[in-house]
Amino acid sequence: MSATSDVILERMMTLHPKVIDLTLGRVERLLAALGNPERSIPPVVHIAGTNGKGSTQAMIRAGLEAGGDRVHAYTSPHLARFHERIRLSGELISEELLTALLDECVGANGGEEITFFEITTCAAFLGFQRVPADWTLLEVGLGGRLDATNVVDRPRLTIITPVSMDHEAFLGDTIAKIAGEKAGIIKRGVPVIVGPQAPDGLAVIEAKAAALGAPLWAFGQQWNVWEERGRLVYQDENGLLDLPLPNLPGPHQVQNAGAAIAALRLLGRDEAACQAAVTRAYWPARMQRLRHGPLVDLAPKVELWLDGGHNPAGGEAVAATLARMPARETHLICGMLNTKDVAGYMRPLAPQVTRLHAVSIPGEKNTLPAEVTRDAALAAGIRAVTAGSVAEALTAIAAGSPEARVLICGSLYLAGTVLRENG
Repeated sequence: MSATSDVILERMMTLHPKVIDLTLGRVERLLAALGNPERSIPPVVHIAGTNGKGSTQAMIRAGLEAGGDRVHAYTSPHLARFHERIRLSGELISEELLTALLDECVGANGGEEITFFEITTCAAFLGFQRVPADWTLLEVGLGGRLDATNVVDRPRLTIITPVSMDHEAFLGDTIAKIAGEKAGIIKRGVPVIVGPQAPDGLAVIEAKAAALGAPLWAFGQQWNVWEERGRLVYQDENGLLDLPLPNLPGPHQVQNAGAAIAALRLLGRDEAACQAAVTRAYWPARMQRLRHGPLVDLAPKVELWLDGGHNPAGGEAVAATLARMPARETHLICGMLNTKDVAGYMRPLAPQVTRLHAVSIPGEKNTLPAEVTRDAALAAGIRAVTAGSVAEALTAIAAGSPEARVLICGSLYLAGTVLRENG
């Protein structure tokens, strides 16, 4: 019996001792061995940034697909299954094709060192080359300049969503340094759409674009977006659009929608595509309401939500979203990784939360112990206790507040666990 993709993916984890080791050398070597598939894929929109990459990509995809275009998409990390990372012409990659592509990449790699993300990115490029489509949407994994996706010489468009502090050990300890890494995807002469940025981050991005003669489309300059009377208003040199608010919840999605609309306009798409971008996008674990499944059955009257944000900007986005919701007692079930700024994540949430139940993330070696998450919450001014699991925490909350709002949050890894266990 042939190996499944899960078996091959598990084996790939052993090819390089480090989970993250940023360089393009190994990817370029393997792509050359595979015949450089990245040079003959459909036109590329390349997206970097700290927050909002996935949501922006999902909206662009919705807009393009509404007009009948076939769209490849690459994203990471996955939530429930690896297959979520690779969409071929709109559909999640099949188990059969994924297994074949992974096998081919392992063979071509010949036992050389390569990280899991690098070799799976090469498999995605092979799929993008072999399945016909009109567009390829590439989401950066980490950073930009040395990310495995940054091997396409001439994308049609690059996008940099808001840059904030995250992954400082790999990208630098200031906004300017991190923005410099993200700006590494800018290519000579290729338009770059820039979402809202801190001034020092924007200065770095503008300088890089100027040095490469890349036309700049920056928020607040070449385009703008805002909410007005329950509508989304977008404006650029081609005029004004009056659209519904994004179906993805949260005020921060207005800015993500603006970047997506700017991209669609630069790609020559019409107002119908822009409307589809804000009304048809689907992006799980970003303020996602859970309405069915075993967890919902545990506490049927609870209003249950799920979010994978995990850095200070993610905490601010969640807090702003909660602040806009109808008043309701709000509890968090929170699990985080030990690589994150837990205090920075918690701080903006404190005014919105009644109590936090801290959990460890099951099966995740880098999980922050529940007790440490609890202590961070207490230090941020949030009443907090620990729980043995999400289900245990939810049961305890429902026993005392059966109609509370409950948000499971703090990590995409925790969100993935919840989505798998909740069916």
